[in-house]
Amino acid sequence: MSTPSQEDYLEAIWVLTDQKGYARVTDLAERLAISPASASKMVRRLHEAGLLTYERYRGFAFTPEGKRQGRLLYARHQILERFLTHLAIGTAEDVHRVVEGIEHHFDVLRLNQIEHLVHYIDAHPEWWNQFLKDGGPEE
Repeated sequence: MSTPSQEDYLEAIWVLTDQKGYARVTDLAERLAISPASASKMVRRLHEAGLLTYERYRGFAFTPEGKRQGRLLYARHQILERFLTHLAIGTAEDVHRVVEGIEHHFDVLRLNQIEHLVHYIDAHPEWWNQFLKDGGPEE
């Protein structure tokens, strides 16, 4: 079981790897707004947990399990962002900030329920627009 901090790192590594094809400690530190030393320390921890392969001065990469977890964590983040965007809680930056605060508190069952709702909203925008028109979520 990973900690919220480890999850943040795995998600960031997933995004960097998806965008650039690789991730370096300096990229990770920049993305998470932390020191390279802190990023390096967590990369070593993730290596010890079997989620990354790491060689000092050579870099790191996902293990199959790390890749699976990174993909799932990123998907969780995306689902929650889509849901909160539908709720119209504010700007994209507001949505991202809120997701960062809540994403670690959703188990698979609750996330699946939210995902089904998001897919329903996407498939039936007229239903959702009527919900919002009738007073749906309030600011």
